[in-house]
Amino acid sequence: MKSPMEALVDELVLACRNGQEGSRIVKALEQYARTQRDWERFLQFEPSSYTRNLVARNEWFELLVLCWSAGQESPVHDHAGQDCFMGILQGRMEETHFAFPEPGSSGALLETRSRIFEQGGVAYIHDSIALHRVRPVGGPAVSLHLYARPIDVCNLYEIQTSQVVSRQMLYHSARGLAGTGSR
Repeated sequence: MKSPMEALVDELVLACRNGQEGSRIVKALEQYARTQRDWERFLQFEPSSYTRNLVARNEWFELLVLCWSAGQESPVHDHAGQDCFMGILQGRMEETHFAFPEPGSSGALLETRSRIFEQGGVAYIHDSIALHRVRPVGGPAVSLHLYARPIDVCNLYEIQTSQVVSRQMLYHSARGLAGTGSR
């Protein structure tokens, strides 16, 4: 018998294989986040940084559990042109959107919107919408991220100067096994 996480991965494969059916992906992530707990085997917190823990990776997507201690946050970043869905498994997460800087700009990034997502909520972002930053609110949190296609490199943006740096994306653990991080 398949675990709930394995069943979710199967559902996501079907949704992505059939043209990235966004509403089907959101529904699957919401249902899983509201009712399941088998994601706990992917928990790995670190005091210095949030962690990216690989659940599944294939040609259509990568699925990760991100663990956030209080006070941690992602840098402002893009998604290399891919769709990004973030389901909240535990706690609360704030997502802040920023406008892309004008070419050659050296001024501060413009914040355009901020929203808080509760457990079971699902956020969606694509580069055509905005850059974003995510962080836990009021304590630690755990989020489930689906990148429809996997992302190996993304751009990070400095808020005050709009400077851009490309970063190779790494995992802290893979498939629930600590110490297996990397690419």
